[in-house]
Amino acid sequence: MADRTPLPTPGTDASYAFHAHANRDVWTWAVAVSVAAELRRELIVQPRARLLLSGGETPGPVYRALSQAPLDWERVDVGLVDERWLLPDDPDSNAYLVHHDLLRDHAAAARFEPMTQAGRNLEGAVATANAHARRVAAVAVLGMGDDGHTASLFPNMDGLERAFGSPRDYVAIDATGCPGARQWTSRISLTPHGIGRIAHRLLLIQGERKRAVFEQAIASGDARRWPVLVALESSYGTPLDVHWCP
Repeated sequence: MADRTPLPTPGTDASYAFHAHANRDVWTWAVAVSVAAELRRELIVQPRARLLLSGGETPGPVYRALSQAPLDWERVDVGLVDERWLLPDDPDSNAYLVHHDLLRDHAAAARFEPMTQAGRNLEGAVATANAHARRVAAVAVLGMGDDGHTASLFPNMDGLERAFGSPRDYVAIDATGCPGARQWTSRISLTPHGIGRIAHRLLLIQGERKRAVFEQAIASGDARRWPVLVALESSYGTPLDVHWCP
């Protein structure tokens, strides 16, 4: 059973709920069930539902569990929170992860929205991402790096202020000099504006180190140093659901 007691948050006690799970198996299925429930609710009232997913090593088991959910997947559009400037068939791309771990079993019927494709330049890819975002996603699954980044919003990177102030959902990112970006410095990312338009936001973290990073970010309240804090803000006033396990 998850602990739903919110940790203290600067400014408001309702900006997030911290769910502590006993182990990774419990964490995996709790998150998958939560995402499936939100999509099911959206499909009751809307003809289609959009789901935005993150890459990285952490969410793969969740996506595999979610692929088994008995949803009307033909009415689900799956997009990305962010993407490296790689083609979808590159094993290091977020698109490849989603194809490999989610778009299988029942979820094979979902419609995928890649950001990149052969012959499309970065400006065109950003425009396509923003076109897809005209229909607001029902759910976004976010991650967090050891440096406190989320999506491709890295602490103190050049252009972070521009991304923070952008009225668009997606922007191009140059993460040169940001260790968390590793060799993939050219990227496309959701902005704080884009994240804030999504009512149901889940942040997936594992291990004591990540929990300590999140708690340090909360204590600091400085989103430029800890960009993960932008996930707390919602135009709907809904809390961020943080799912953690040891």
